[in-house]
Amino acid sequence: MNPKDATLGRDSRLRPLLAVLQLASPGLPVGGFAYSQGLEQAIDAGLVHDAATAQRWIDDLLRLSLARLEAPLWLRAFDACARGDAADFARWNNELIASRETAELRAESLQMGASLARLLPALGLPPPPVTPLAYAAGFAAASVGLGIDREAALAAYLWAWAENQVLVAVKTIPLGQQAGQSMLFALHGSLAAAIATAVTLPDDELGSAAVQAARVSARHEGQYSRLFRS
Repeated sequence: MNPKDATLGRDSRLRPLLAVLQLASPGLPVGGFAYSQGLEQAIDAGLVHDAATAQRWIDDLLRLSLARLEAPLWLRAFDACARGDAADFARWNNELIASRETAELRAESLQMGASLARLLPALGLPPPPVTPLAYAAGFAAASVGLGIDREAALAAYLWAWAENQVLVAVKTIPLGQQAGQSMLFALHGSLAAAIATAVTLPDDELGSAAVQAARVSARHEGQYSRLFRS
């Protein structure tokens, strides 16, 4: 085999992997580190107080909420973008925005979406032609533009969410770094199960009733002392 051909083949295999790692990186300058999605209030209220309760909180949100609403909407935004269907992409983008239960969650999604839109030209990608842009929809569009496999891209999106939640617990409870890594490793199975659920749900079965998560998010708006914006 020509060494040049081997290099080109390796490059074509690795580029999508490197792209998905970059999108999922906590160093991506979209501001995700500033948000806890209500977990900070759950800790302040004593609902989450150690590694076990943090693990259960994150796992429940992943399997019972994200897997049944946000992730399926993400997939629909990805598919619409892959087809070049701007109207359908705008529809699912609007659904993602409407699914945010509180003012803080909505502000988080829109701020991170706007930051991602500003970043995309540096990655050689045009920002999606919708305003305002939900972060989840922007991530899906970026994944299409970078040629990332659909389920691999969703896995990266959910991994970034889970990693940020674990880091909130590590900083706020607080927990040690080793405990945080153990929590992330234990979430592997739930991440795979969440993706398996998301890819099979029809439109008329989408929905989430994460009442406690919405409650603590709303209460966080008035929390006196806090590290995070949500």
